Amino acid sequence: MPDTSEHIVIVGAGAAGLMAAREFARAGKRVTVLEARDRCGGRIHPLPTSRFGYPADGGAEFVHGEAPVTRGLLSEAGLSLQTIEGTRWSFDGTRLSREGRDNPHEAELHAALGDLNDDLTVAEFLRRHFAGDEYAPMRHAIERMVEGYDAADPERASTLALREEWMDGGHHSQGRVVGGYGALIAFLAAECCKHGVVIRLDCAVVAIEESTAVVVRCAGGEAIACDRVILTVPLPLLREIALPQAARELAAAAADIGFGNVIKILLRFSRPWWRGKTGDLADLTFLLSDETIPVWWTQNPSEHPVLTGWFGGPRTAALTGLNRQALIDAGIDSLATIFGLTRDDLERDLVAAEAANWAHDAFARGAYSWATPRTRAAQERLARADGTVLFSGEALYRGRDMGTVEAALASGLETAGLILQR
Repeated sequence: MPDTSEHIVIVGAGAAGLMAAREFARAGKRVTVLEARDRCGGRIHPLPTSRFGYPADGGAEFVHGEAPVTRGLLSEAGLSLQTIEGTRWSFDGTRLSREGRDNPHEAELHAALGDLNDDLTVAEFLRRHFAGDEYAPMRHAIERMVEGYDAADPERASTLALREEWMDGGHHSQGRVVGGYGALIAFLAAECCKHGVVIRLDCAVVAIEESTAVVVRCAGGEAIACDRVILTVPLPLLREIALPQAARELAAAAADIGFGNVIKILLRFSRPWWRGKTGDLADLTFLLSDETIPVWWTQNPSEHPVLTGWFGGPRTAALTGLNRQALIDAGIDSLATIFGLTRDDLERDLVAAEAANWAHDAFARGAYSWATPRTRAAQERLARADGTVLFSGEALYRGRDMGTVEAALASGLETAGLILQR
């Protein structure tokens, strides 16, 4: 008979929360998932197929690197992964050109990284080893990657945590889930329900109390008694939930883990007009620039006429006052400059648009985590499974691709495993 004597409450129905819930339920535990939103997925946010012509992702989109947990889950769900193909381009303010991967200082960079034993912030590493004018293009490229790709602050980001990424040029394989990440979340949620997990939506947790039992209090006034609570919410939300003293002291370690923001804009056009600018752009995947919305990508190898804009890191604070429409306008202006077009040219072909500044999302307060030189020690503290209030999620993942869906899934799996082994 299943052992339902222990009641586990999981706060957050994102990838980590659902993954942990399924593992507990499979082991016969009684599990309740409390989710503040009216949907599962968290920072995975599927958009309507009717608007974009396919299940577009308003939040997490890519599968990075090997991602063994993600790939295993996709196989179990009968979902497939599409590898991204094509060429990268850049705009230097004057012209478009293929993004070169050649770095004349690559050997020096790799040598300095290889000799690094004590961690430094990225900014300090560059100042210490590559301060000369001849290194300016490389410094700019590294800072752009740290801010844009990792959503991190070079003045705080760990060099050792990013070393492997730099050593392969930041070009490890990427793919997309066919059907979008929403399909994976739907599978996980269905699995949870099949195994008896109770998922409560529109239930924002405001406090956790400990006395003779653990009590989870929701914004609506409801109190739920349980034996153990696992918090899988984004790091900034830990400050907004009243916690017992021991858990509050533990949660303070999260200050040593970076958390970055992302602005994401999706523009659907009636036709892939960028392919006509030059024959080479027919194979475009990523486009980098220094415009207001600096990074763009296509759905290549799929032929959906959608361009996605991306702006990550601390500089997104400059756009904090822009609402959804103003962000869309900024994206259109950036594309117009890059391709030498007018706003009218672009708006004539525009079918649908969406924009999100994830810092404005009340249940995220940003996009994903990144490592500082003090992050690994903080993760070790937060990942402990020896209390009644525990922590899990992408921010606690100690592998290479921190801040990814893989990180969230792996952390949820690890947390459940640690508790079930006790």
